[in-house]
Parts: sequence; structure tokens; C-alpha cells
Amino acid sequence: MGRLLRVDLTRERITEEPLPPPDVLRAYIGGTGLGVWLLMRELPDTVVKATDPANPLIFLTGPLTGTIIPTAADLTIVSLNYDTGFTVVTSHTHGFVGPLLKRAGYDGLIVAGAASRPLWLWIDDGRAELRDAAALWGKDTHETEDAIRALIGDAHIGVAAIGPAGENLVHGAGIENDYHHMAASGGVGAIMGSKLLKAIGVRGTGAVQVADARELGRLALQWTASLWRTKVPVLPRRYVAFGVEGSRIAAKNLGGAAVGAQFAESVEKGMWRFQVQRTACFSCPIACTYRATVTDGPYKGYTATLAGGGENMEGAAGMVGVMDPGTVLYMTDLCDRLGFNSSDVGITLGMAFECYERGLLTTEQTGGLELTWGNADAAISLIHQMARREGFGAVLADGAREAAHKIHPEAEKYLVHVKGTGFNLHDWRIHWAVLLGQCVSQAGGCWQGGGMVDFYGDPDLGYQGPRPIAARDGTPEATRKSQMRRLWEDSIGICLFSVVPSAPGTLALTAQAVGAATGWTDLTAEEALLIGERIISLERIFSNRRGRTLLHDLDVGHKLLEAPRDGKAQGIALGPHLLSMVQEYYGLMGWDPETGAVLPATAERLGLQEFAPHQ
Repeated sequence: MGRLLRVDLTRERITEEPLPPPDVLRAYIGGTGLGVWLLMRELPDTVVKATDPANPLIFLTGPLTGTIIPTAADLTIVSLNYDTGFTVVTSHTHGFVGPLLKRAGYDGLIVAGAASRPLWLWIDDGRAELRDAAALWGKDTHETEDAIRALIGDAHIGVAAIGPAGENLVHGAGIENDYHHMAASGGVGAIMGSKLLKAIGVRGTGAVQVADARELGRLALQWTASLWRTKVPVLPRRYVAFGVEGSRIAAKNLGGAAVGAQFAESVEKGMWRFQVQRTACFSCPIACTYRATVTDGPYKGYTATLAGGGENMEGAAGMVGVMDPGTVLYMTDLCDRLGFNSSDVGITLGMAFECYERGLLTTEQTGGLELTWGNADAAISLIHQMARREGFGAVLADGAREAAHKIHPEAEKYLVHVKGTGFNLHDWRIHWAVLLGQCVSQAGGCWQGGGMVDFYGDPDLGYQGPRPIAARDGTPEATRKSQMRRLWEDSIGICLFSVVPSAPGTLALTAQAVGAATGWTDLTAEEALLIGERIISLERIFSNRRGRTLLHDLDVGHKLLEAPRDGKAQGIALGPHLLSMVQEYYGLMGWDPETGAVLPATAERLGLQEFAPHQ
């Protein structure tokens, strides 16, 4: 659309500005890539805290967002990571806010400064204004959405909001939108809360401009056909295959494959009993979001509005051993409403529950709560307390590692974490390229690399089928290749599910689609991977400037590095191999194997010379 909105909350002033020049757009595309490029220019090197008013919160679409391409609903939020303090955060959300922002005439917005009073931002077809949010402060995310839609008198607008967790600057706070979706990683909700920005409402009725609509339509049909041929597994009901056959489910603080299978089977059986209505994001044929009404158990009659993926359920409930499916849905929905990344909730509560089991934590410390496995009432009380920094929840609200230090000197041994924070929460000890990708991710504990290669293979990257379980050989190379693809796809405006599992030719198809949207008809799969590589190294330069070293990439919870006690990876531990794999990965990326700094020759090859001198 050619325009960005700049929102100066300190001065309560909104201006428009053009997108960067074409050579920058070609090099970084949009979404994650362009967001990190903008952050490098917007964020002063002197800023050391994500809640500093000078730290911008950048919302960006990609060139495919809002188009006819399947799953073209991505909105990326980029900033200095609140949870790690030294990496970027590149948090993604879907639904309708991103496409509506595009249709309102903007490719993104840069939120800078901090307000002196609670505000919310209203964007309406080329116009934008800040409005008083005093009456919204304290509401949960769904209540905020409802209130803004009622105020505008339009049930179809998009709304992105923080809940009490974001207002109270709790680690793991996210930004929820359109009931089903949350930008959850990196504490973006806490950053938005520190700016006293409660919500963003968007109405857009215009057309998204593309260079070749006919060609984009042809590619959309080809893309959709490819999706159905690959038979993408879709939640909410196909869960047990993922859990029982894959040994991937995180339950009882990584208690093993048997308890993970028990959780998965219970949830799946419940989902077949419950009243489930599938819904879809903008331009999505997969429809993995859903409304589920519980038909039995303690939460009979409750309706949860959730998104596809099991990680949210595992974090909200599985990690503390809750098995009743209706309670699982309620706890997952509660995290969404309070504005929490359930992964951060899960690793923090899982650690506390295990410490309680081992006698390292007492009811005197917990305010009388008995943190026994499966005690949903205690877990629910703590989730509320964390969001509002009350009671024992206040001890848990400043991040999982800080909570462990406050609980007991030995507590960190039972903390499942990456760099002290939550991550894409499954039991990844079975898939080492995924786990290594989490460890070396340039955006904190999140999914950058490994997944499709480990699960299904990726013919476009040279993997004809899934990689062997817990395989040491080739893991750094698989992580690197899949990261390059992932960062490309995270920049163009689509959902991860639209390329899961990868079918031959889909990488070229994404490049052709971006070419049809932008007019870059010579864009190739090879250039797409190069762009992904460039973004990875730019993110690395960002974190190197802020003190990142090799030790940070080895900062992984002991439980993730030890051998599983059962399941397909039983007896195989990643821990003894982590250092050598990280250094091998550095070498493949063209970084210094001892420090992880981007080498000058690599910066020159990738066109990053302007940033490299500051590493």
C-alpha cells in the first residue's frame, strides 16, 4: 500500500510516511525482515530495557497479507524482546487485523514513545486517531474487543488488545486479537502495556494493491490445490496422533511420553464429545481456529475460542498435569483472556508444581495453595494472581528464571526453558533440529527452524522424508536450511500451516506469489533463501550489539537436554552435543565459531555492511 503510520504516544500525534525504497523492500520483503530492518534504525543503542519509551513497537504486514493467497493473514510485531532483554522479538498473529490494516491503506505502523494516560488507537479507512482508554483498562482481552466493537457499532472490525498481564508488565504477556489469536512471544503485551496502549481497532474496506492480480489468482488456485494434496493435519480433533505416535507432548513438566500420550488422548476424546465449530482466518482454506463448547465435566457449557496448535493447551494445563479436557479448554481460554503466552505460564507453573512435589516449595510460600499435579483450581488461581501481580503469583510474574531464584536455590533444575523464557512448547527432545532451532533462534525462545524437516521432510531443501529421531548428524545444517526458509516465509505475510507439510515446489511457489504481488517477476526460490539468511544474520547483529555470546545459546533448561525416560527418544540426550552443534551451526552461517559474531565476509556477502561495524 506504500504507507506506514507513525504513532507518537508521548505527543499523542499520528503521521504517515512512505515505505522504505524498493531496494530495501526487495532485500527484506516485509513482516519479520522489514520489521527488524526498521528496528535497527528506530532503536537507539543506548536503550537497554524493552519498556523504555524509546523502544518502538512495530506492526508489519507482508506483501501477501490481505491478498487472495491462502492463509494471507499474517501480522508481525517486532521490538526489543522484553523476556530476554537482548534479542529481537518477532511475534506473529493471524485472524483479520493484519488484512484489515492493509485494506485501511497501511502496510504497518510504528508505535513510539509512551502515553501519559491509557489510550487506544482507532484506524478507519485511511484515518487514525487516539482515544481515551480509561474505561477499558483492567478489562480482559475479549471484554476489550467487545467494548470497542460496541463503541464503534461494527461487529466486523478487527481489534488487538492486551489484558491484565500486559497492563501489569508480566513476562510472557501477549497481544490478543479477533478472539482466537495472540502474538505471544517476547512479551510484546508487556511492551504495549508499558506504553499505556490498551488496544488497536481497525476497519478497512479498500482493495489491496497487487502488480498482477490474474497471475496471483492462478497461483492461489495452485497453492490451495497443493495444500489439500498434502493433507495438512488440523486441530482441534487430530491430537492423539501427534502425541501418542510422536512422543512430543509436554505434560507434567516434561514428565515423559506416557504422560504426554495420556494428556493427548484425553483432549482428543473430549474434543470428539464437545460441540466444535471450526472458523477461519482471512483467506484461509484450512480453518484451524474453532469455538468449542464443553458438554461435560466441571466446565460444562463453557465456550472457548481457540486457535490451531496444541502448544497452548500444553502450556496452560498439560504442564501442571491437568487432564480433564473441558478444564484444559477453560484454562487455555483463560490465558488468552488475561493476555498470556501459555508457554510462559506453563514453564513457570510446571517448575513450581515440581518444586512443591520435591519439597522445595511449601504452602506457606504459596499462600495455602497445594500445587499437586492435576490441581486445576490451584493453577487457575495462580494464573489470575500472575496476571495481576497478587499473592504468590507476584513471585512468578517477573519471568520463570527469576521465579525459580525466588523459590529455592535448586528450583532452576526443574525449569524447562530456553534463555530463561518460554518457547514453542512441545517436548522437542525427539526432534533435534527443532530443539537446536529454538536454542539458536535469533528472536528468543521461539520456532526458527527444524520443524518441517524433522516432521515431514522438505524436498525443496533436499530432505525427501522426515529426519531420523534424535539425530546428531546433519542437525546444524538442517536447522540452518529450515531457518532460512522459515524467515523468508515469516516475512511475506502467510501462516506456517500453509506450507505444512512441504510439498515439492512450494518454495518456488511462494517466490512466484510474492513476485506477482510486487512486480518482481524474477524472484526465485534461491533468492528467497538468501533473503531468509540475510534476516537471520541481521537479527544476530542486533543481539550481538546487546551482548549476546555463545553462552546465551547454551542457556537451555536441564530437562530439555537430558534423555527422555520413555518414548521414541528414550535414553538419548542432546546435552552432550549442544556445544558442538551450536558451533557447527555458527560455522555454516558464516559467524565466528567462538562468539557467534557475524564475520565481515558474511556481512558483505549478504549486504549488511552498514550494520556490521557496530557488532
